[in-house]
Amino acid sequence: MNFNEFIIALPKIKNIPLPAEASQLKMVPPYRQELVKQQGDTIKNARQSAVLALFYPDLEAQTKLILILRKTYKGVHSGQVGFPGGKVELEDHDLKHTALRETHEEIGVSPELVTVYKKLTQVYIPPSNFYVQPFIGVADSTPIFTKQDSEVEDLLEVYLSDLLSESNLTQKIVTTSYGADVQVPAFNLNNHLVWGATAMMLSEVKDLLKQTL
Repeated sequence: MNFNEFIIALPKIKNIPLPAEASQLKMVPPYRQELVKQQGDTIKNARQSAVLALFYPDLEAQTKLILILRKTYKGVHSGQVGFPGGKVELEDHDLKHTALRETHEEIGVSPELVTVYKKLTQVYIPPSNFYVQPFIGVADSTPIFTKQDSEVEDLLEVYLSDLLSESNLTQKIVTTSYGADVQVPAFNLNNHLVWGATAMMLSEVKDLLKQTL
């Protein structure tokens, strides 16, 4: 989609109610409720984090979304695709500040270059006991990305048209924390399968944008 058309239509999302769980449930893994139950009282002390769904024009003025492929490490999100973002630090004024600061650290886009349009629905992540607050933001010009090598393996520049296409919905086999292999809904984007909490957030982004574009 042409970026000029996108940026003209985007402000409409400010007045549209969030699709919330109606969108998220489309991409919920079947074992999610079991994991939430396992958290017990620990969920009351869940940590806070924030991420940014950042849209921008490429050099051909086509609208893209930036995602990151995380490094392989000993952790629950090892090697997964996600949004730039991370946990709240003491220096952060609010969750929007967290999302912008972490985006700057992970992919090199300065907060001054980003306009945040909408706060989305929080998602709870049972394996890491985090609540994640996503935001939709836009950079008006093509960013010069600089990935944080210690945390980011690769950057995935996804066409908006690919995110919106129903043909990119698929399934992925994953092994749950209790040892069973199950099928989970996923997005196939840039030859990577995106599932779990990131897919739930992407689903809300997708449904919200489809009401305006």
